[in-house]
Amino acid sequence: MAETPSNTKKLYIKTYGCQMNVYDSERMAEALGGSGYTEVSSPEEADMILLNTCHIREKAAEKVYSELGRYKDLKLANPDLKIGVAGCVAQAEGEEIMRRQPMVDLVVGPQSYHRLPELEAKAGHGQKALDTDFPEEDKFEKLKARPKAKRAPAAFLTVQEGCDKFCAFCVVPYTRGAEVSRPVERVLAEARDLVERGVREITLLGQNVNAYHGAAKGGTWGLAQLIRELAKVDGLERIRFTTSHPNDMEDDLIAAHGDCGKLMPYLHLPVQSGSDKILKAMNRKHTAEEYLRLIERIRAARPDIAMSGDFIVGFPGETDQDFEDTMSLVREVKYASAFSFKYSPRPGTPAAEKETKMIEPDVASERLYRLQELITAQQHAFQDAMVGREVSVLFERKGRMPGQMVGKSEYLHAVHITDDVDVGEIARVRITESGPNSLGGVLLR
Repeated sequence: MAETPSNTKKLYIKTYGCQMNVYDSERMAEALGGSGYTEVSSPEEADMILLNTCHIREKAAEKVYSELGRYKDLKLANPDLKIGVAGCVAQAEGEEIMRRQPMVDLVVGPQSYHRLPELEAKAGHGQKALDTDFPEEDKFEKLKARPKAKRAPAAFLTVQEGCDKFCAFCVVPYTRGAEVSRPVERVLAEARDLVERGVREITLLGQNVNAYHGAAKGGTWGLAQLIRELAKVDGLERIRFTTSHPNDMEDDLIAAHGDCGKLMPYLHLPVQSGSDKILKAMNRKHTAEEYLRLIERIRAARPDIAMSGDFIVGFPGETDQDFEDTMSLVREVKYASAFSFKYSPRPGTPAAEKETKMIEPDVASERLYRLQELITAQQHAFQDAMVGREVSVLFERKGRMPGQMVGKSEYLHAVHITDDVDVGEIARVRITESGPNSLGGVLLR
C-alpha cells in the first residue's frame, strides 16, 4: 500500500446547524485542500480541528466552549495541533473565544472563510488569527475551483446569504450580514460543475433564499427566473430551495411550483406563530391570515405540495390564546413536517433586550409538547396517505439492511426498498408501508 505523502495534513471539521453550514464546511475543506489538507473522520487523527458553528439554537456558544474543552487533551498531547472556530458563533463571539479558550488558534466568520489558507498559515507561525469582517469581495469568487471528484447525487448550492428582515428573535442579520445574492452566471456555472460530477438534485440555499435577486445580463433575476434557467441544465433532474420568508413569495415563484417540472413539490415556509400580536412583536411583518391566504395560492398552483414550517412557542408575552391561535393555524395548514422550538433569548437581538416577562419554562414546555404532538400527527397522516401511491425516488445510498437502498421522494420523504438499483438512479416506487420517519416500497420495472 502506498504511504500517505509526508506533507499531507489532516483536517477534521465538525458542522453544526443548517444546510448552509454543511455547504460552507465543504467549501472550507476545499479551501484548505490547497494548503495540503485532506479530511479525516475523527479529531484524534487531525492536524487541524475546525468547528463550523451555528448560533440559532439555545446556548449555542456554551455548547461550542464545551466541545472545545473536549480537545484539551489532544492539544496537550500534540502542541502542533491547530484548532479553529468558524461560522456564526465565531462571528458573534470573536475575540471572546480566544480569551476563554487560549488553545484556539484561529477564529473566522462565515463571510471570511475564503481567507482560511492565510489564517492557517498565520497560525502555523505561532500567531493567533482572527477574521470576523464582512469583506467587500465576493468570497465565492475568491475560492478556488471545486475539485472534480465524483459527488453524491444530491448537493447544496448557496445562492444567497444574509437577511434584512431583522426578526426580533434572530441573530442572522448580525452574524451573516445584509442580504447578498450571487450573480446568476456564477450560480449556473457551479450547478453545471456539480452535475458534471454526478449530482442530479440541487437544493438552493439562503438565509432568505426567495429574496434572491442576482445580477444577470440585462438586469436582475429573481429566484423563479434562476430556477427556470437551472431547469435547462442537462442532467439536473431535481431542484429544491430553502429557507423562505412569506413576504418574498412572489407570484412568479408561486407559479413556478405549478409549471416547472424539475421544481420539487416541497416548500419550507416558516410562519413562527399563529398570533398576530406575537407576529408583530417578532417583527415578522405579516399576519396569520396573510400567511394562510398565501398557502392557498401555493396549493392552487401545486395541489399536492408538501408544506413545512417553523414555530417558536413561549415567545415573551405569549398568552394561552396566542398559543391557541398557533394551534388553529397548524390545524388549518396541515403540515407534512414542521420544526418547533421553545423561545430562548439570543444576546444582541431586539427580543433579548426588551423587558417583556419571559414565559414560565413549564408553561412553554407544555405548549411545545402539545404543538409537537399535533405536528407529528399531521406528519404521520401525510405519510400514511402515500401508501398505495407511486412516487419518484432518487436513490442516494445503501440502507442498513442487506440489499436495501434508500433515497428521497419528490416530497422529501426517505424511501427504502430491497432491490437492485444504483446510487444516483431515479426510479418509480410504489409505497407499501409508512413508518415513523420513512416510507417503504417496491420498485416498479
